[in-house]
Amino acid sequence: MLRALRTLILGILAGLCLAGGAAWAADADQSAGSSVLVLLKMPAAHFQAGSSYADSYGNGAQRAARQRIASRLAREHGLKIETGWPMPLVGVDCFVLRAPAGQSAKAVAEELSHDREVAWAEPMQTYTAQAAPRPMARAAPPNDPLFRLQPAAQAWKLADLHSVATGRNVRVAVVDSGVDLRHPDLMGQVETHQDFAPEHPGAAEQHGTGVAGIIAAVEDNHVGIAGVAPNARLMALRACWQQADQVTVCDTLSLAKAIHYAVEHDAQVINLSLSGPPGPLLGRLIDVALARGEVVVGAMDPAQAGGGFPASHPGVVAVTSVGGSAGPYAAPGRDVPTTEPGGKWNLVNGNSFAAAHVSGLYALLRQKNPGERRPALVTATAGGEIDACASLMGAARPCATLTATTADNARP
Repeated sequence: MLRALRTLILGILAGLCLAGGAAWAADADQSAGSSVLVLLKMPAAHFQAGSSYADSYGNGAQRAARQRIASRLAREHGLKIETGWPMPLVGVDCFVLRAPAGQSAKAVAEELSHDREVAWAEPMQTYTAQAAPRPMARAAPPNDPLFRLQPAAQAWKLADLHSVATGRNVRVAVVDSGVDLRHPDLMGQVETHQDFAPEHPGAAEQHGTGVAGIIAAVEDNHVGIAGVAPNARLMALRACWQQADQVTVCDTLSLAKAIHYAVEHDAQVINLSLSGPPGPLLGRLIDVALARGEVVVGAMDPAQAGGGFPASHPGVVAVTSVGGSAGPYAAPGRDVPTTEPGGKWNLVNGNSFAAAHVSGLYALLRQKNPGERRPALVTATAGGEIDACASLMGAARPCATLTATTADNARP
């Protein structure tokens, strides 16, 4: 039965691009080259909400003082300043210093941390999207809507959920690779887009486009799929980039910039379909997001202890695929049709896309229960499989009994 369904799906999706993303596990001691993040204390009063984000270092004297400190550290330790970025939400300026070849970033960070003017220092780490290789497809473009082939259409009774909520006007930050803003299933869905990894040029990329489609693809437009929260407003925050081998990667600084932006601009749900080692800067930013009542969703990496970071971070909603490794929550993540660059659709697999389903579900929950900081999810099995209906309605009742109780909650 499953093999026959898979064959049917592949037939409908035939002709789509074959390139795929590969999952990987980051080692806890791995760092991106020999770059080190040096965090210098910055009083919160230095940041002004009306100023340009990238230049919000405070007044000229204060900015110059911190830059002099960073220059001194670089000179005394034989390092080179690469860039700097303010993180006012956690009260620091972040400078990236590069060590000469052969020096351990971890050892350099430890040495810098002893300087009295340094809040802390940490190695630049690497993170990856939690996608699995894509299945092969035959060569013919799709002609029909793919809603009935979406796992959530059946398992979550998605059409019934949309009679109650569609995520209307809920802001969901997709911290990922580049989203195809011109895709017919995503046109008009992205409220804002920012590139926090300009040193790795890229526009529309596979992983970010696929995650965005699962969360908020346009519904009832006669093409492709329907997002879990089709009326949510996406913040497409490019912090990751697609490498030549199709693996999607990010680093500590790019992620920190994107998460800071998402929190500062009042994202209600932050989707992090990636995994890697923990770090103080990212951990503090996530803590700020959680303290503000924002929901942070992370994809689990079964190869890492606790599912890797950020899934293992306290307060983050950790998600795995149904039928995959054990986790607190399980959502559809296998043979999922979704958007890909160039106005196409393809099947994807992996915990990245399970996490995207849960971010979409939280958008429905935030619309229906706007006063709840983090509405509870209800699980239907010992493996953590989410009962989307019970979660949305706040009671264990079958989705077949759902009725739209108010016009405000139903789809437009």
